[in-house]
Amino acid sequence: MDVQATASQQMCKDEQLDIRTENISDGILVRLTGAITMSCAAMLRQRLRTMQKSRPARLVIDLGAVPHMDTSGVATFVEVLQNARRTDSRFILCAVNDHVRGILEISRLDTVFSIVDSVEEASVL
Repeated sequence: MDVQATASQQMCKDEQLDIRTENISDGILVRLTGAITMSCAAMLRQRLRTMQKSRPARLVIDLGAVPHMDTSGVATFVEVLQNARRTDSRFILCAVNDHVRGILEISRLDTVFSIVDSVEEASVL
C-alpha cells in the first residue's frame, strides 16, 4: 500500500482517542489510538463522514491500537459502512484485537464488515 506523506491528527480530549489519517494510493488510511467510547464516537463519526465526502475508493481503519470499543463505536462503523456502500467505496477494518473482534462477533457484524489482519492485507482487497 503506497502511503503518502500527508497526514493529519485529532485528539478527543475526554478519552484521548487519537485519529491520524494518511493518503494511500486509492483512498484513506485512518489509524486510531485509544478507546472508542460514547464520549468520542460523535467526533469520530464526523471525521469519517468528512473523509467519505471525497469519495475515496477505499477507507481503511487501523484498529491495532484500540483496546476497547463500546456500542457507540460499533454504531459509528455501521453508519460509515452504509455510506461506503452507497458510494461504491470499500470500508475495511484491520488489526482488530480480540476484545473488539468479540464485540463484532456477538453482534454478528464480523460477517458484515471486511476485516483483515493488517494494513498490508487491506491493500490487496
